[in-house]
Amino acid sequence: MFGLFNTEKTRMVGPDEALPGRDEPLEVTNRHAVHGRPIKPPFPEHCQDLIVGMGCFWGAEQQFWDMDGVYTTAVGYAGGYTPNPTYEEVCTARTGHTEAVRVIYDPEQCSLEELLRVFWESHDPTQQMRQGNDVGTQYRSAIYVPDEAALALAEASREAYEAELSKVGLGPVATELRQGVVFYYAEDWHQQYLHKNPGGYCGLKGTGVACPRA
Repeated sequence: MFGLFNTEKTRMVGPDEALPGRDEPLEVTNRHAVHGRPIKPPFPEHCQDLIVGMGCFWGAEQQFWDMDGVYTTAVGYAGGYTPNPTYEEVCTARTGHTEAVRVIYDPEQCSLEELLRVFWESHDPTQQMRQGNDVGTQYRSAIYVPDEAALALAEASREAYEAELSKVGLGPVATELRQGVVFYYAEDWHQQYLHKNPGGYCGLKGTGVACPRA
């Protein structure tokens, strides 16, 4: 999961340069290794969807799967152009995707604001195309939401956290915010990786700045 400093890894590929990918999705076991619930749709009707990029998705997924109100989580690729990419293709920086975590949650038990608090505090959103030693477009910070209401809330959350970061001389926030982004599931061995490999690599590190509550 380690990246290298070079311009090819940190330059966003354009749609005409992206790898072609494939029509069929990668095969993935539809059972969460931690709690046994499905990781692919259909999900309960009352649940909502959030996709985040926080650097290496191994450690990022672990931040969410035990949260009260989170129905399930999965890791994959999002925000780019290549359909159904492989991990090896994403690592070339020619898909446009970031490593992402899909969080399916019950808004009656876990608010979007609370999920965003965990997101902001668990990584450094001021870093451009990297998280620590992991360098490249696949490690960029991102929030992908399903609708305009969630986007507005995410934007307000970003502004509030950026204000807190500025108080300690950090910023600006580099997090990408978009709606309607397609999530492609990653290979089986990436799913719940740190549960399957408790001593596995995790480069996730926050700024130490608390996110203000709504």
